[in-house]
Amino acid sequence: MIKNIIFDFGDVFINLDKEIVFREMQKYENPELTPKLLEVSNAYEIGAITTDAFVKELNIAFPKASAEEIISVWNGMILDFPDHRLEFLEQLTKENTYRLFLLSNTNALHIAHVMESMGEQKYNRFKKCFEQFYLSHEIALRKPNTDIYEFVLKENDLNAIETLFVDDTSENTEAANKLGIKTWNLLVGKEDVTQLKSKF
Repeated sequence: MIKNIIFDFGDVFINLDKEIVFREMQKYENPELTPKLLEVSNAYEIGAITTDAFVKELNIAFPKASAEEIISVWNGMILDFPDHRLEFLEQLTKENTYRLFLLSNTNALHIAHVMESMGEQKYNRFKKCFEQFYLSHEIALRKPNTDIYEFVLKENDLNAIETLFVDDTSENTEAANKLGIKTWNLLVGKEDVTQLKSKF
């Protein structure tokens, strides 16, 4: 029996364009995101480096792009947050059947942009639906590493077999499933988080 639900944020609630960085950075004559840049991105996601240091590293890799252009492309990944998903979540909260948690790989630039694009009121409506609101750059952990799931389970005294994890990335759901957590690998464009009750 499911008693707890852990939700991802991007492409579960808020729509993303994950390919924009690859597309847009080709304009600056360095189309490849090297292993080093992926390492920098992962470090930024766990708050191991500052925003200034992150942008500086990208600026070195893409010298023809200004810092402002880099930030614009990086934040271009964030699209809209459909109202029907927020209303679904608020109704789920109101029913009080499950303990609800958010667990998102994100970073300081993205979350600031999300708050600005959603507006403070809508963002706060979203945030208050959750018992805990875990952002990777604030807790210094990221998916799909096992320790992030163990942290959430232990921190909130959750039983893995009573917990459902909803994420759009199979690598993340597979890692959670290995700990005994039930999972829904949501297929973006084919499924919507509002279908939750019909699936579980």
